[in-house]
Amino acid sequence: MQSPDPLAALNSQQREAATHGTGDSAADTRPLLVIAGAGSGKTNTLAHRVANLIRHGADPQRMMLLTFSRRAAQEMERRVGTVLQQALGLAGKQALPGLPWSGTFHAIGARLLREYAARIGLEDSFTIHDRGDAEDLMGLVRHEIGLSEARKRFPLKGTCLGIYSRVMNTCDPLGLVLQSTYPWCTQWEDELKKLFGAYVEAKQQQNVLDYDDLLAFWADMMAEPALAQEVGARFDHVLVDEYQDTNALQAQILLALKPTGQGVTVVGDDAQSIYSFRGATVRNILDFPHRFAQPARVVTLERNYRSTQPILDASNAVIAAARERHSKNLFTDKTASQRAQLVLVPDEAQQARWVADQVLRQREAGTALKGQAVLFRASHHSAALELELARRDIPFVKFGGLKFLEAAHIKDLLAVLRFAHNPRGRMAGFRAVQLVPGIGAASATRLLDAMGEAGDPHRALQEFEPPAAAREDWSRLASLFASLAQPGLAWPADMELAKEWYLPQLERLHEDPQVRKLDIEQLARLAAGYGSRERFLTELTLDPPEVTSDQSGPPLRDEDYLILSTIHSAKGQEWHAVHVLNVVDGCIPSDMATGTTEEIEEERRLLYVAMTRAKEQLHLLVPQRFYVTQQSGGGDRHVYAGRTRFVSEGMLAHFEQVAWPPAPASLGAPGVQPQAPLMQVRARARAAWK
Repeated sequence: MQSPDPLAALNSQQREAATHGTGDSAADTRPLLVIAGAGSGKTNTLAHRVANLIRHGADPQRMMLLTFSRRAAQEMERRVGTVLQQALGLAGKQALPGLPWSGTFHAIGARLLREYAARIGLEDSFTIHDRGDAEDLMGLVRHEIGLSEARKRFPLKGTCLGIYSRVMNTCDPLGLVLQSTYPWCTQWEDELKKLFGAYVEAKQQQNVLDYDDLLAFWADMMAEPALAQEVGARFDHVLVDEYQDTNALQAQILLALKPTGQGVTVVGDDAQSIYSFRGATVRNILDFPHRFAQPARVVTLERNYRSTQPILDASNAVIAAARERHSKNLFTDKTASQRAQLVLVPDEAQQARWVADQVLRQREAGTALKGQAVLFRASHHSAALELELARRDIPFVKFGGLKFLEAAHIKDLLAVLRFAHNPRGRMAGFRAVQLVPGIGAASATRLLDAMGEAGDPHRALQEFEPPAAAREDWSRLASLFASLAQPGLAWPADMELAKEWYLPQLERLHEDPQVRKLDIEQLARLAAGYGSRERFLTELTLDPPEVTSDQSGPPLRDEDYLILSTIHSAKGQEWHAVHVLNVVDGCIPSDMATGTTEEIEEERRLLYVAMTRAKEQLHLLVPQRFYVTQQSGGGDRHVYAGRTRFVSEGMLAHFEQVAWPPAPASLGAPGVQPQAPLMQVRARARAAWK
């Protein structure tokens, strides 16, 4: 009996991508670029390609799968397993081949750096700073070298780290980054260079790495031919998802791994490249076909499974005006008579009322609030709408909020574990030891200095003499660190010991310990899913949970709620109805992103991403007037706004234009006779001067 075709569910373009280099085309060793249009089944296609490679003899242990998040890697592994189960006829309980080298660029980089540490001048016990810790260390170094006492305004620690990170990820010189992105900081170029040198030195002394080091050190490692050849030889296939969101360092790493391009597959959509503020560059995917020793094969996925054809027609028209792109024209079998709407409203207040009316109207027509989204270019663009929704008692959830790793109690407990793992890490140590009542900044600095100078930092910690008032509490922390340093301690016992010590501190330090305790319990549950303390600290830093309990507000007990989101946060999502706010020049494109052609082109792609989130209804709102906020309050100063330049006159045929509120019938509607004026004000004005 012939087994079912595991690729039967794929369309012809998806099948072409999934079978490249296997079966009848096994002799084709070219790298593969899959241009996956919005809603075209990208994840499904990539999963089938991985499964098909395994079916044709590829070893999963020798496959590197690089994704945008750890959750994406887990979802990919699940889908690959499902395809293989069907293709190979495996019973549900049979073990499926795993993908041990799947994860984010940063996670895979951390793993390889630890593995090759001795050969590249690292200690394999390094810890990784999250963004907050990196900012704090930058601030500490900034202060130590006297830049916090500058007579003129010197950039704050967050800005300094942003500049440093952009230089690292774009591989551009500091001067160019300052001129293009931080022009007000150009006067400080020499001081910033000194600061960044001191920051790098501090990280080295403390045996810590930040996010940028994970890519920069991996790229440096791959610049050594012997190491590049050795690492590249470990993998027959390297597959990269969301390639449009990669930066210059990631492109360098990929090229060094597979210089010929054989075994390389990248999937992405240049039309959805919207993360240049993180250092990503659309050039990676535009230039990919000619980056390797042999030109790439390009397969384009154009069949859309999300939106109606009228929505796609409008979206295609917007992106077709792009200056440079991989050509594609999305199509679908989902027909509809309703076109995307351009809704002209007088101002932001009326925009908010229109959206609230429309949302309720759609809800009554059967579209749940959760099936609707309001998208905007910048978070503050939704302020008027949020007030209107609250006034009408329409529940909503806005994407954003305090990240899990930014919460004080989570940072406290992780600092204890990080300091135990790397006793030379000053930022973790400075935070951890000051959790002891009676230990302040001066005592913490004295301890860390002693540990930094000692040959055995663990012993220096145990011999430290704390202030008399802190002696009893300090002995408990010292005892904890002694236990955590025991080589025979089996993870996650470390977490349990640290949690047991920290919970009394939680009661003392915070007014809402019961709510925060939920986060600590969640952290402990997460810890149980990792094989070691090092793996837990690394992967939690690189791919943390989204939000905390203590900052999420009252529990949302409504049956339904509307989604509010920035366009950047909405990427990868879809809703039945999408309302896009402020589709005017100055908002889309942002007035802060019109300095270069590249910036304007990314703003065009941002609108395209917003439009292609809609499945059945799409509304672009165009307020004609914006009131100018004055510091003294009040006033009616306003400016007029024009429809975004990305929807030209020639594109209007793809939209239904709606003016709201509609003009009253008495003001000239067809068939209605205008009333005679009751008085002539101009005649009275003339008469007054006779």
